[in-house]
Amino acid sequence: MKKSVLTRYRVMAYVTGVLLIALCLGMIAKYVLEMDGAADFTQVVSIAHGWLYVVYLIFAFDLGSKAKWPVKKQLWVLLAGTVPTAAFFVERRISRELDAKVAGAEPVAAKA
Repeated sequence: MKKSVLTRYRVMAYVTGVLLIALCLGMIAKYVLEMDGAADFTQVVSIAHGWLYVVYLIFAFDLGSKAKWPVKKQLWVLLAGTVPTAAFFVERRISRELDAKVAGAEPVAAKA
């Protein structure tokens, strides 16, 4: 598996996570605090998050396919972009796991 597959997943996980947090804050500002301009902000952020979440799904699915994850793990990663802050924790866990797998595989490949 190429390092670029993991990198693009990581970037989209952070982008999706940040936009989802911004959307939650915008919703609080709109409905709880009734701030002016919050409606426009939430509209823009929700559209951006929606489209970029689709890109996140594509990249996460590509990563899971190349890493040969079971379906349950794949769904766990795909849904992480829908829960505020979950994308950050899942991304970190997946990155550590795949980095360890790649680091463990490199010496074996170098010997061959």
